[in-house]
Amino acid sequence: MKLKNVLIVVRDIEKSIAFYKNIFGLEVVLDNDGNVIMTEGLVLQDAKIWEEFIDREIIQKNNSCELYFEETNIEEFIDRLEKYGEPIEYVNQLMTHSWGQKVIRFYDPDGNLIEVGTPM
Repeated sequence: MKLKNVLIVVRDIEKSIAFYKNIFGLEVVLDNDGNVIMTEGLVLQDAKIWEEFIDREIIQKNNSCELYFEETNIEEFIDRLEKYGEPIEYVNQLMTHSWGQKVIRFYDPDGNLIEVGTPM
């Protein structure tokens, strides 16, 4: 068995596509009316469709999982975050773990937790 994709729920597909494209360089592979597959296996699902599927409330910023990205030039990445047209809500600013890895955590526009760290 193989993990194929990771799906996150978003309230505004176009805003989320722009976020993941401009911040991470991801591209749309397939746009299927509320279900968008992007490069690197990220799937954006419209919140209305997802709520119908699971018949449950969506809890934003539940902090129970995160998307993890690696970036060799993390200072340049942070500069890109700072220049993004919309405010970024940080969980923590750039920090260095005891094992030497630099990381930063923040939310996407829908409260999905993201960590970006230097490669280990």
